[in-house]
Amino acid sequence: MSGAANEAAAIGGPTRTARVAAAEAAAGRRRIAIHLLRAVVGVLFIWLWDHASGTWIDTMLISSPSAVGLRLWRWVNDGTLVYHLSITLYATAWGFAIGCAVGFCLGLFFGRFTLIAEVFDPYITAIYSIPKIALAPLFIIWFGIGIESKVAVSAAIVFFVIFLNTYSGVREVNQIYVHTTRIMGGSETDVLRHVIVPSAASWVITGLKVSVPYALVGTVIGEFMSSNRGIGFLINQATGLFNTTSVYAGIIVLAAVGAVINTALKYFEAYVMRWQR
Repeated sequence: MSGAANEAAAIGGPTRTARVAAAEAAAGRRRIAIHLLRAVVGVLFIWLWDHASGTWIDTMLISSPSAVGLRLWRWVNDGTLVYHLSITLYATAWGFAIGCAVGFCLGLFFGRFTLIAEVFDPYITAIYSIPKIALAPLFIIWFGIGIESKVAVSAAIVFFVIFLNTYSGVREVNQIYVHTTRIMGGSETDVLRHVIVPSAASWVITGLKVSVPYALVGTVIGEFMSSNRGIGFLINQATGLFNTTSVYAGIIVLAAVGAVINTALKYFEAYVMRWQR
């Protein structure tokens, strides 16, 4: 019997326990149904793609699932996928980490000091409005064509997402909790640790989930513009050769990586926000 069922039994007796058990069983059936429906949608998509390739649309424009799968298999066997994917993930991880750290610290700082936030607001808005792809050439000039420029592009994109979410989360904190902590003798560190950060955690986690694909996008944009390695390089090279099979294979790899990272972040969110249950 689960913890919820034990609590229900202590409060409401056998009737309450039966209701909780029925609710848990219904939730389990719903999860199974969702997984089955997802599988059906995936199979239908692959079937439609395979049927469209060469029948409705020329294979020059859209490759077939079998050809893409074969290309991925070859990349795995000859080490191409592992090598180029590791480069992309390395740049993405560093860009994500740097962007998150700087964005969280500045968002926390600006959220706590309203005057400073109001002074810098027009400048931050102006910089945020710049398309980040326009910054890529500047980063290439500053950091060269190596992996550093890709990290810079990725970090710049992630920074604003985390910064704005953290700032909004800090500004939305209920001041009653802040005042109560101070009345109880808590210091500014206690307020920050026990009130501000937990209250803004949901905003920050949302920013993390949103920024993950943006970090990957920033890295790939940098690889498109100047690189001789990485998944973005493979896609760009295949585009120049009109090799749609390799283009689709690279896109599928990026989609799979994004899905895996987002799934991991969901578990991380469930752990961090477990106090909300």
